[in-house]
Amino acid sequence: MREKLVAGNWKMHGNLAENKQLLSAISAGLDGLHGAKFAVCVPYPYLSSVQNMLQDTDISWGAQNVSQYEKGAYTGEVSVSMLNDFECAYVIIGHSERRTLFGEDSYTVAEKYVTAQRAGLTPILCVGETLEQRESGTTEQIIQEQLTAVVNVAGIESFSKAVIAYEPIWAIGTGKTASPQQAQDVHAFIRNGIAAQNLNIAKELTILYGGSVKANNAVELFAMPDIDGGLIGGASLVANEFIAICRALSN
Repeated sequence: MREKLVAGNWKMHGNLAENKQLLSAISAGLDGLHGAKFAVCVPYPYLSSVQNMLQDTDISWGAQNVSQYEKGAYTGEVSVSMLNDFECAYVIIGHSERRTLFGEDSYTVAEKYVTAQRAGLTPILCVGETLEQRESGTTEQIIQEQLTAVVNVAGIESFSKAVIAYEPIWAIGTGKTASPQQAQDVHAFIRNGIAAQNLNIAKELTILYGGSVKANNAVELFAMPDIDGGLIGGASLVANEFIAICRALSN
């Protein structure tokens, strides 16, 4: 059976006081909840405090990005060994905001993916299309190119130790959401593409939906056969919303 996962992506939000309040509420709300895994991916400066707050809970933590370089003269970068110092379980790789705002191409994303896996971290590999690409009918082509770049560098077998997140860029922070069937269609395309190369890995691969998941649409989205959870942005900063989404997956 595939693992289910809800991972919160805090993006560039939070402070020590707010984080403590948020995680205290989430920890209490998810205590004793089974049937899925839960995680938060937080800004680098908060990894230490988040580790201290969550280390005795069932909630994992991780980072939102990592350097493809293991060490060296790379001012401002953070390495996988640094993330390991804080016992991160996950790292988001290739989020659409990294690709579009910071110019990360698919080869750079693939390098980061490999570096994360070598260090024992589970990459949450993000793929997705813009509104223009969806309207031009190239969604599948774009996602195939993004996945192929990783396969070419890391091999298909690498997906046995990874999570994929489909995030339609047009549905992030816009209030728009792909319909459950639209999301399912892309998830099925991703899984079938992996299955064409390795059926067993495809069957076990966790694929998350990352397009404005909220408490009021989570149940319907998670009912789709190829949607195994969510990569949650804004709703992960609201304790009651995040708890409700996690409960929708675990039920």
